[in-house]
Amino acid sequence: MRTLLGCCSLALLGLTAQVATAADGDSGDFFGLLRARDITPFGFLRLDMRPTHAVAVPSGGWGVEMELAYQNTWALSPEVERYLGTLQGRREIGPDELAAIRALPGENYLADLELALLDVTFQYKFSSQWGAYLVLSGVHYGGGFLDSSIESFHDTFGFSDFGRPAVVRNGTSYILDLKNSQVALFDAPTSGGLLDPTIGVRYSGLTFGKDWQVILEGATKVPVRGRRDLLSTGRSDYGVQMTLQKFGKRHAWYLAGSAVYYAGSPNFAPNDGKIIPTLLVGYERHLTGNTHVILQGYVSPSVYSDRDTDLDELRATKFQGSLGIYHRIGAGLISFAVTENLQNLNNTPDIGFQLGFALAPALREK
Repeated sequence: MRTLLGCCSLALLGLTAQVATAADGDSGDFFGLLRARDITPFGFLRLDMRPTHAVAVPSGGWGVEMELAYQNTWALSPEVERYLGTLQGRREIGPDELAAIRALPGENYLADLELALLDVTFQYKFSSQWGAYLVLSGVHYGGGFLDSSIESFHDTFGFSDFGRPAVVRNGTSYILDLKNSQVALFDAPTSGGLLDPTIGVRYSGLTFGKDWQVILEGATKVPVRGRRDLLSTGRSDYGVQMTLQKFGKRHAWYLAGSAVYYAGSPNFAPNDGKIIPTLLVGYERHLTGNTHVILQGYVSPSVYSDRDTDLDELRATKFQGSLGIYHRIGAGLISFAVTENLQNLNNTPDIGFQLGFALAPALREK
């Protein structure tokens, strides 16, 4: 079903490409890609370059953005799914279930949790081409409230239950039994806290051909408070990103590629440093002068390699799609989006939501 959704999304992008004209547009009429990062629990603490906005900000301009993201994750290895399918009734995952999972053949894992992330971004434009930003983030871990709704959705449309009915709803379990580590958490060791801040610079003085605007940026994640379980790897990450933006009268196209040096993590399931590329593709369309729709796709490899695990599910590339809407009110911009796993179901969240608000004088209609 998710693969079908991905194909439909690509087909929609292809269809709108034929509809869009090559007429010149004003970038001030568009808002850009959704400014949300990947909140997959596997590798969540690494630097993930946030998409660049499309608002034309003058020299001395400023902006504040707040993004609240929420996701539900139920991810497990095939052996664990088969084991849960043999159980009757619901139960909390405890020492007995842990022993049974560790007795299963090969490597195995189970991640059952919900995660809420709040990003607050401060931006300032030093000149017509150079700007900088600071991202402060906080996270909350817990069992959440979406399990019942997701199970009902699966039942209604005849999807697999993936072993969910064997586990108590809205619980928290995080079990990794990989070749380089063993982790067992029946409750998160922390309910949440502040993550490492991100500092970035942005340059917007380039063009590609006659139609595409180019934005370059670099950023670093700074571990100001050292290593903290589920909050910081204690290591600095570095990233660069290039975004291409093309504007028509009612349509805008975006293509963003980034590369992040992830310094690895010594936490629960240790992994080594590596370069992680990411690709974002997006399409924005006017519904009205102040209301736009945005469709975007996200592709990025896992932080795990064959040195960490032999499980294909954890090493698989992440594919996610988001469908959102923007609405401008004066100098403010409200956004809402839904993010869905498109493939490789056991390494990314089942579903996620994003609610955003931005405030900047440049957003005000001219």
